[in-house]
Amino acid sequence: MKTNSLKIAIIDNDDTLGDIYTQYFEDNEQYELHGIYPSVHTLLSNFGRSHPDIIICEAMLNGISGIDGLEYFYRKNKHLKVLMMSQKNDFKLIKEAFTKGASGYLIKPITKDRLFNAIDTLSQHGVALELDVAKKIIDSFQTKSFEMFSKKENEIVELLTQGFTYKMIADKLFVTPSAVNFHIQNIYVKLNVNSKSEALRKLKEMEMQQLNAA
Repeated sequence: MKTNSLKIAIIDNDDTLGDIYTQYFEDNEQYELHGIYPSVHTLLSNFGRSHPDIIICEAMLNGISGIDGLEYFYRKNKHLKVLMMSQKNDFKLIKEAFTKGASGYLIKPITKDRLFNAIDTLSQHGVALELDVAKKIIDSFQTKSFEMFSKKENEIVELLTQGFTYKMIADKLFVTPSAVNFHIQNIYVKLNVNSKSEALRKLKEMEMQQLNAA
């Protein structure tokens, strides 16, 4: 047994990856692989023997999902770090994982370098977020297009919410101020408002609804 090493437990229902995980850890002195489990329930049943410091868990599992398993893991040890992994780079899944307490998220397939970079970051900083996952999260919080508006109207809405004046919008989009005014009047009608301040308030409410629904 390695001394002064962090103990790792992996939950993955893909049994073809067992040997790969074992190879990843066999020459590593900093981390010790204490077990590979097919389900959350199996790890919980063996928790007293493994006492992991870090759990690497597939998000989508039969029975108790990896994300739902977070609650059970932290009941066993509130100081655990849990690194979720999934083949889906899906914001709703990522959001749910972090909402329920995940410390990091990896997208499969996972190479040895990516795995240990994530574990190193997790053990040193308490959170691990790869660039692709971070981009997905950032993109989800960017201003989104609204289905009720045309492409041109969405462009104008974007600039309007950034504080652009009508003339600035016209210059930015290479159209005349009268064209901008025409589109803005259509936007007001669709929003059922009569002023810029009312429109901005309504757009902010709509944006928050989209974020909450993401």
